[in-house]
Amino acid sequence: MDVLSDAIAIMRSGRPRSARVAWRAPWGQRFPAVPGSAGFQVILQGSCRLVPPSGDPLVLGAGDVVFFPHGHGYGLADSPSTPLAEPACDPLEDAGLFVSDSAGHDGPLTVTLCGGYRLDPRHAHPLLRDLPEMIHLPARPGRHPELRAAVDLLGNEVGDPRLGADTVVLALLDMLLLYILRAWFEERPAQESGAGWARALTDPAVSAALRAVHRDPAHPWTVQTLAAEAGLSRAAFSRRFTTLAGRPPLTYLTWWRLTIAAGFLRAGDAPLGEVAARVGYGSEFAFANAFKRQFGIAPGRYRRQSSIDSLREAAPGR
Repeated sequence: MDVLSDAIAIMRSGRPRSARVAWRAPWGQRFPAVPGSAGFQVILQGSCRLVPPSGDPLVLGAGDVVFFPHGHGYGLADSPSTPLAEPACDPLEDAGLFVSDSAGHDGPLTVTLCGGYRLDPRHAHPLLRDLPEMIHLPARPGRHPELRAAVDLLGNEVGDPRLGADTVVLALLDMLLLYILRAWFEERPAQESGAGWARALTDPAVSAALRAVHRDPAHPWTVQTLAAEAGLSRAAFSRRFTTLAGRPPLTYLTWWRLTIAAGFLRAGDAPLGEVAARVGYGSEFAFANAFKRQFGIAPGRYRRQSSIDSLREAAPGR
């Protein structure tokens, strides 16, 4: 199994949203911070300035992708001197999967594609906590062709919806998120030599053990059997995994088992004993104790609370 895909799937909630906006200078818009979300901006045409909460504005050109993994606020404008207005549209709050709009005045044209994803911080994978406030992937010939292709396809679908657009846009938004993160994780190890998930995912030994855990979390893994997957001695593997992943192998295994158990509880009504067995616990009692230690709530109560939360999110007007 793919660790990055699993990490995204376990914390995604609801449907993503997207918006294609044609701006005519002068224009400026503020995008407020949205805790529990991640968002992106892609410049499809023209150029603009990204205005961070602090520091100098960043010049963005056609093909540039900017990702905000922690929902931090920022501004976009045709010029650093243009005032920032409140949002004309908010992809996370808009009722539709995608919208297309225009704003500004009668100056040079800039076309942007923005999107937002709801994330559940209770199930955030540690690899996502390693991400900076902002990831900028400038357009470079020959770099990340899959990302560029996804951007082009998504921009076309949002700008000119046709039959099946809902399904296509949903798939492309998921693809775009993974391509953005893949690009960052692939580039990061070459820039630094320290620890962290960028290096853990590209380290042959540690990534082999992670794939084994994600492939079969219910397996009775030990440090020794995971070391065998990694092709290292027990001691060498334990040191390497702990250094790069930030926690010992079995601590990560327990965390991942209980995290996917929480996903099972949110998504279905399987008996607790069945959920326990699916994530490697021999008894419902042992599972319930471990679950409460991690989440501070018993699994049955967690399931009931999740059902209530889902109904509230689906209520009209929200």
